[in-house]
Amino acid sequence: MYTSTTQIRVRYGETDQMGYLYYGNYALYYEVGRAEAIRELGFTYRQLEEMGTMMPVSDLHVQYFRPALYDDLITVKTLLKELPEGSKIQFHSELYNEAGQLLNKGVTTLVFFDPKEKKRTIMPPELHTRLAPFFSQADAPR
Repeated sequence: MYTSTTQIRVRYGETDQMGYLYYGNYALYYEVGRAEAIRELGFTYRQLEEMGTMMPVSDLHVQYFRPALYDDLITVKTLLKELPEGSKIQFHSELYNEAGQLLNKGVTTLVFFDPKEKKRTIMPPELHTRLAPFFSQADAPR
């Protein structure tokens, strides 16, 4: 399993009238977590695009447990629970407050997409090579 964590402070402009992080902004926090997770592997989204692979979102599931509040320091935990095979990659996101309470979790599915061919493709081999050491044979799907 691959895990990455990053922190984001809730900004005033991201909150609703009650001072809660607006529900639609959680997906943006997931995106920050994904981008930083990929960066920790030695890539950026821009580099992947330059290599000929885009990663549009195809599915998003969100669960809300308690609110994130203005000025809270949120820890975004991003996990890849399985080594992607085929054209999809699934990122699991968990958001925690400073007390370590789980606030929210979600699963974002993206597809590897070749913009020139206008069709799905597989994960770039360079990214697969970087991820493979985080997954043992025992973790492999059967």
